[in-house]
Amino acid sequence: MNIQLWTLGKENTKLVDAGIEEYTKRINRYLPFQIISIDNGKISKSLPKIQLLEKEASLVVEKLLDRDLLIVLDEKGKSFTSLEFAEKMNHFMNLSPQRIIFLIGGSYGIDETLKKKAVLLLGLSKFTFPHQLVRLLFTEQLYRAFSILKNEKYHHE
Repeated sequence: MNIQLWTLGKENTKLVDAGIEEYTKRINRYLPFQIISIDNGKISKSLPKIQLLEKEASLVVEKLLDRDLLIVLDEKGKSFTSLEFAEKMNHFMNLSPQRIIFLIGGSYGIDETLKKKAVLLLGLSKFTFPHQLVRLLFTEQLYRAFSILKNEKYHHE
């Protein structure tokens, strides 16, 4: 099993790359983890929003495997404390999926078909953040979840 963070579109800022790389290295001590950018650059931004979201969804669906567990990051999703998220991760890992896929949508969000395929809509905050910052926040929280599950000293209650 491995964990992947999928993002739609190119990331154009280097502001937080060092933090993302650091947490990615730390997560890889527990399980294989990688961040995958899905190129949506060939989709015309002049399309109506619904069609744009549908085309982005098809790019994601074609990469999903039967035994993947999809979790969509969404500002309207369920929020957890770090301890609750660690417990949720433990539950998902116990289901023995081939991959646990976390998905960050494109600029206009995520198509409803992907939300329906997901086992969870996960909310990091009600704020809207740039994708690069979401990647940093999420990778830190994923690392924190693993450190909690391993009873390491990173998280303090």
